[in-house]
Amino acid sequence: MTSEGDVEAFSKGEIEADVEIKAPATKFYHMFAVRPQDLSKASLENLQGCCVQEGEMGKVGTLLTWNYVQDGKPMVANERIEAVEPKKNMIKFRVLEGDLMKEFKSFLCTIQVTPKQGGPGGVVKWRLEYERIDENVAPPESLLQVCVKTAKEIDEMLLSNE
Repeated sequence: MTSEGDVEAFSKGEIEADVEIKAPATKFYHMFAVRPQDLSKASLENLQGCCVQEGEMGKVGTLLTWNYVQDGKPMVANERIEAVEPKKNMIKFRVLEGDLMKEFKSFLCTIQVTPKQGGPGGVVKWRLEYERIDENVAPPESLLQVCVKTAKEIDEMLLSNE
């Protein structure tokens, strides 16, 4: 028998992945912070669209709806921008409603793009912080893989547009 505290600690988690990119870090960050509606042009297989429901893109408190595909299924996530740090090329999105909330009590996605020293490109760090509704829910590994694949496709699009 586990105590309440053990169950709570077990249900919280964090996974992350780094993706090397060749495009400038600021351009990559700009796609998420200012132009998320254009992301589907890079990765239509994974992202069907993103639209601003309320607020202004790139500003804390802005509400967005993302339509994406995970494990071959169309999904929806309604999110709020929690933090924006342009000097660090970092943005955080908190999921408020949608398919993820069927399995998670809370879900926070952080994207930070670090420029390479002395050259073009950089590294995109995806961090998914979550609290599962119970221990039977798997960590969101397949969503992280969608993020990694999407980052590579965005990088390709940015390079082809230069």
